[in-house]
Amino acid sequence: MSFAQTVLLAAFAGGTIFLGLPVGRLRGLSRRWQAALTTAAGGVILFLIYDVLAQAVEPVKEALTTARDGGSAWPFVADAAALGFSIALGLLSVTYLTSRMAARGGAGIPITPRQIALGTAVGLGLHNFSEGLAIGQSAATGATAFAVILVIGFALHNATEGFAIAAPLGQGELPSWSFLGAAGVVGGGPTFAGGVLGYAIVSPILSILFLGLAAGALIFVFNEMMSVARRFSLPMVTGVALTIGLLAAFGTDFILTAAGA
Repeated sequence: MSFAQTVLLAAFAGGTIFLGLPVGRLRGLSRRWQAALTTAAGGVILFLIYDVLAQAVEPVKEALTTARDGGSAWPFVADAAALGFSIALGLLSVTYLTSRMAARGGAGIPITPRQIALGTAVGLGLHNFSEGLAIGQSAATGATAFAVILVIGFALHNATEGFAIAAPLGQGELPSWSFLGAAGVVGGGPTFAGGVLGYAIVSPILSILFLGLAAGALIFVFNEMMSVARRFSLPMVTGVALTIGLLAAFGTDFILTAAGA
């Protein structure tokens, strides 16, 4: 697969994130629907945390198995250090930045829906960068069919991720189309960038670093979404919605696995 084809496919995979963003402009919803949308998005984020960590841990476990069987221990040490450092950096940096933004609004002001949406977009962008790396590396090594399958799978995933960004915006000030567009670029654009870089560079540890950063950022986002959900004081509604979002994300993943992605 040529570089130009890889770039176009990576752009398509990242661009589907915009499909779910218009949800953020829905208004006139009842408290139950607001709670359900926010918490269902939290279910999608919870699945992504699991998915990202599973992908990041796999090469670390492989390096550990190699070391146990008599190979060098340094690859395991490097991979494990990269994973731990990147998770901590992703979580603490997003926490720090959003706390600073909240502090500018005044003492005791909670994090706003826009800040949650931006935090979600950042976390998903880091995740999608690693997906772009996978697309680019598969194309560069001649695995064309696998690269196309990855593009289709990631495109479907990104469509649900757009919903996860937009759902918290159902409360508060109506977001502009430019804000939603910017959030989409932050969340989906890195798929394109990762595809370009992955075509030129094959680096497992780079993938681990970005997956760890994504996991840390998404852990912060999930915590904030659950904080928002608790304010509705509708535990059964939020519990059911969280379950639906989580199971829907797993269902999508199972379908893609069955298709060979």
